[in-house]
Amino acid sequence: MNTITLQSKIYDIRDQKVMLDFDLAILYEVQTKVLNQAVKRNIKRFPSDFMFQLTIEEWGNMRSQIVTAYQNKRNITVTPYAFTEQGVAMLSGILNSDVAVNVNIAIMRTFVLIRKYALEHKEFSEKLLEIETKYDKKFNDVYEALNYLIKKDEKETAQKERKQIGYNK
Repeated sequence: MNTITLQSKIYDIRDQKVMLDFDLAILYEVQTKVLNQAVKRNIKRFPSDFMFQLTIEEWGNMRSQIVTAYQNKRNITVTPYAFTEQGVAMLSGILNSDVAVNVNIAIMRTFVLIRKYALEHKEFSEKLLEIETKYDKKFNDVYEALNYLIKKDEKETAQKERKQIGYNK
């Protein structure tokens, strides 16, 4: 299972990174119903910051983003459960198969990778904004010069790529 596949199964809902019950069920190789029954039998392990059920409105918005044959069969009035990173970690304690353990390890690594990327990206963006505001005039001059060079280069490239017409010696 690769990280790209797992990242596509992580959604941003209520300003939290979550995975939905049906995606987890596919990854764990169990039916969604079986996964949800195991969770309900151990509901004390899943407080609201570990798991929550989507509202009908949230589910409607999600369905427009998730286009799979499997989801077309799902009853739209029964909304899926969303599991935060901690909720996914808790699932490893109640789903005790080799597949569940291996999938959980991969999911945890993916969440860590996403968090690391977000932090690095945020720090970079903040630093760039700080520099831009501090040296605004200088940056404008640099941007103008770069844009001039880019446009000049594009014009030269376009000239070179034009087909010659007329008399050639």
